[in-house]
Amino acid sequence: MTKSELIAELAAANPHLLGRDVELIVQTIFDEISTALSRGDRVELRGFGAFIVKKRDARTGRNPRTGDTVSVEEKTVPFFKAGKELRERVNQRASRQRRAAPSVAAKT
Repeated sequence: MTKSELIAELAAANPHLLGRDVELIVQTIFDEISTALSRGDRVELRGFGAFIVKKRDARTGRNPRTGDTVSVEEKTVPFFKAGKELRERVNQRASRQRRAAPSVAAKT
């Protein structure tokens, strides 16, 4: 789902809100998460997950095109850890899809 699809679905689910208001709400949420992460803060959305910043140490890597070794500097990267409820919902859906799909072995 893209950001514009998210905005469209939220606007459709909340007809009492103007489309531009829904867009502003979504953008504000994303901006606040980005601002908190840039400060090094953790953002936790109960039942959904947590956004944190992780530190990656400097290392020696390889240029995939040439194979030459290159030094990669230390950096911080955003990281998302799914919450328990989200993991369970995703796993339930995946298991339902596996059960609903016909087995390849059964066809042979």
